[in-house]
Amino acid sequence: MAEPSLVAAGEEPEERAIEAALRPKNLDDFVGQHRVRKQLSLVLQASRMRGRTADHVLFSGPPGLGKTTLAMIVAAEMNAPLRLSSGPAIQHAGDLAAILSSLSEGEVLFLDEIHRMSRPAEEMLYMAMEDFRVDIVVGKGAGATAIPLELPPFTLVGATTRAGLLPGPLRDRFGFTGHLEFYSVPELELVLRRSAGLLDLKVNSAGFAEIAGRSRGTPRIANRLLRRVRDWALVHGIEQIDSRAASAALDMYEVDKKGLDRLDRAVLEALITKFGGGPVGLSTLAIAVGEETETVETVAEPFLVREGLLGRTPRGRIAMAPAWTHLGYAIPSGVFAQEQLDLFDSGEGAASAGEWAPEGQ
Repeated sequence: MAEPSLVAAGEEPEERAIEAALRPKNLDDFVGQHRVRKQLSLVLQASRMRGRTADHVLFSGPPGLGKTTLAMIVAAEMNAPLRLSSGPAIQHAGDLAAILSSLSEGEVLFLDEIHRMSRPAEEMLYMAMEDFRVDIVVGKGAGATAIPLELPPFTLVGATTRAGLLPGPLRDRFGFTGHLEFYSVPELELVLRRSAGLLDLKVNSAGFAEIAGRSRGTPRIANRLLRRVRDWALVHGIEQIDSRAASAALDMYEVDKKGLDRLDRAVLEALITKFGGGPVGLSTLAIAVGEETETVETVAEPFLVREGLLGRTPRGRIAMAPAWTHLGYAIPSGVFAQEQLDLFDSGEGAASAGEWAPEGQ
């Protein structure tokens, strides 16, 4: 198995500590997401003026855009304690009951990946969010008794990368829903300027632009690349990071001008050189690059599709025109004309692909 890429690598404890230090502590310091920030600020300000607990809040969007940071800001703005948990950690209704029963009045409960909670816990959460009470079942069978447990008013902040998996009744119980969008390069430059100040780094405007342009529109990745550039500059004795230094550092870490890393390029390279640009099934493509199917689908594909480099069709994945040119290959004639139309045939051609699957499978 190949080593994880820089942009998708798991975080070491030191990395998490540094990232926590770079998190904004209030809405004024939070960069980007202007619409969500403005709406959330109004919700929190109105709650403070009424002297009441804030409405439940749901943040959705891709990883690394600031959902956890905003949850911490909600608690800070409301001057309330924060309790952190996650959907995968709550697999039984009893797990949720234990957390809810220990909350204090006004406390903010943050549930990351809330769509991965178990169904019994979800159903208990409905009543807790709406009526601030839960029913604890004692005993089994005919002798079972439900004991109502009153809860102090609290604010639930949920975060999800897959809002479509949330049941309708759960979504409807959130008073405010904010969808976070990918950042523009100028917004990422502002994020990097703030982080560089906290890390006491000297970076000029061209250096910020170089790092921001390779950060996939994601602040978490931008901050991670900034720390790697910092390490490179320290080892090479460079006091001020400019465009050339940032470019050399990121090239060493195999993050190219478009933000593609080793895995991204391996997927496109295999698709073009081994399968003639596709179509090819996801599992076959994953085997060709020596990765798990889920890794290719969840780590590499979202960015490649968003950048218009890879297409997902009923018969499999195809390399789009920009992918050929980015990797330096000439686009064969006919690949994006008649052959692309044939991808959507449902006759013998589709059946012969051997790995036909609905889009996204």
